[in-house]
Amino acid sequence: AIVWDEYLTGPFGLIAQYSLLKEHEVEKMFTLKPGRLPPADVKNIIFFVRPKLELMDIITDNVLREDRGRSPQRDFHILFVPRRSLLCEQWLKEQGVLGSFIHREQYSLDLIPFDGDLLSMESESAFKECYLESDQTSLYHAAKGLMTLQALYGTIPQIFGKGDCARHVANMMIRMKREFPGSQNSIFPVFDTLLLLDRNVDLLTPLATQLTYEGLIDEIYGIQNTYVKLPPEKFAPKKQGEGGKDLPTEPKKLQLNSAEELYAEIRDKNFNAVGSVLSKKAKIISAAFEERHHAKTVGEIKQFVSQLPHMQAARSSLANHTSIAELIKDITTSEDFFDNLTVEQEFMSGIDTDKVNNYIEDCIAQKHPLIKILRLVCLQSVCNSGLKQKVLDHYKREILQTYGYEHILTLNNLEKAGLLKPQTSGRNNYPTIRKTLRLWMDDVNEQNPNDISYVYSGYAPLSVRLAQLLARPGWRSIEEVLKMLPGPHFEERQQLPTGLQKKRQHGENRVTLVFFLGGVTYAEIAALRFLSQMEDGGTEYVIATTKLINGTTWIKSLMEKLEPAPF
Repeated sequence: AIVWDEYLTGPFGLIAQYSLLKEHEVEKMFTLKPGRLPPADVKNIIFFVRPKLELMDIITDNVLREDRGRSPQRDFHILFVPRRSLLCEQWLKEQGVLGSFIHREQYSLDLIPFDGDLLSMESESAFKECYLESDQTSLYHAAKGLMTLQALYGTIPQIFGKGDCARHVANMMIRMKREFPGSQNSIFPVFDTLLLLDRNVDLLTPLATQLTYEGLIDEIYGIQNTYVKLPPEKFAPKKQGEGGKDLPTEPKKLQLNSAEELYAEIRDKNFNAVGSVLSKKAKIISAAFEERHHAKTVGEIKQFVSQLPHMQAARSSLANHTSIAELIKDITTSEDFFDNLTVEQEFMSGIDTDKVNNYIEDCIAQKHPLIKILRLVCLQSVCNSGLKQKVLDHYKREILQTYGYEHILTLNNLEKAGLLKPQTSGRNNYPTIRKTLRLWMDDVNEQNPNDISYVYSGYAPLSVRLAQLLARPGWRSIEEVLKMLPGPHFEERQQLPTGLQKKRQHGENRVTLVFFLGGVTYAEIAALRFLSQMEDGGTEYVIATTKLINGTTWIKSLMEKLEPAPF
């Protein structure tokens, strides 16, 4: 039997479905929770857990409550993901249960494939650990993951990076390579370049509302490990004459990835361009089903029947995405969504970033969700290189008085992370950065985009712009701006054994792996895919990250939960 740390079930589900584990003699699966383990007629019980102390307490409880008198006795094993932890083992030892585990191993799962061009470590606290707690464990896992990747796909000849964490990861990779001289592999390199980017080089992008189809699904419903849970009403099969009496109550769970043809086509489009694609598809599909009336000969009928499964899959896929698009449209056409977006776009294009914003004040007065407020205030702060002390104090006071003083710790965290801070240097660098990197485009074409700014309807994600400029004409052209952004920028070269250097064929694309340390949003992924598909781009991008994030999950990971003291 496997006892799962609940957080791991999502990522593991992408690699090994329950059916596969069953074939390998896994009889039962349980979620880790305090109390006695459920009865199961098995000899071995394996705990799959992250090395976190609070989980060790639960395991201790499970083990101590095990009935020692029963026969046959059950054997315990523990697997730490992704690394064993001395601290956890010491803790189990002090509780007197370490000896109960026959095997204590680690399962080094670093990078999990989410899609053909996307890998994630799904380490939710990586940003907080690196920037607030100075805990660089997740960076070590990132370096380890990159070493595994190089062992499989060849040494990456060029490493570029920007930011302190990026520097740290590159140093660890170089050191690991030096310490394992046997790691010289003779595999022809798949990647030409690795670009390591710190999330805090671009704090702005995740705060803004993503406007791609996939980005909006994530903003509104939250995509977890490629699955999304949606309100079921829209997906109830419509039957004649039943007047909808038994509507489903369970949320509808759908998997979203490029294996689904239609989703692959629309996921990275601006939401305003999705409707026309769906209606075109509907026409094509109904025309295909009409074909059956023209099938006269046995051969034609046979051909039609052979295409049927594909057509039915396409039809149900279309029905699902039409429903999702309707759900999203209800929200994006609301007044509140429009007002919120207008304020975001004003900040990003540099309008009124230095004074207290009326809309934000109104939202606080109406007690809108706190995360929405924090996203807007942080966005304003980032677009103004920090807020004037007077403005900052005003916002803080309003937030604490409305939402409660326990949030003072959250505000403190946001300040430490550089998201909500006083303007220290006395000057605002953001306009210079915006103009030099062309982060704001006034005339954006959402239907047939010609620039990455379509993913936010005007704002080009800074992180992706850096990747784009690195490929052409190179970072030398933007030295001045790079100096304004936090952390060092650097370049390392890794020697390849002779005979493995690439000779560029004419018209052959370079492949760049962009690794976001601290999280990446779906809109940034869409922008990188857009660059990969550009005719004259010459570069294909593969994306890796510590975690897939959006503004809400990101701010949530920085919030402190204060429990009121029991009196």
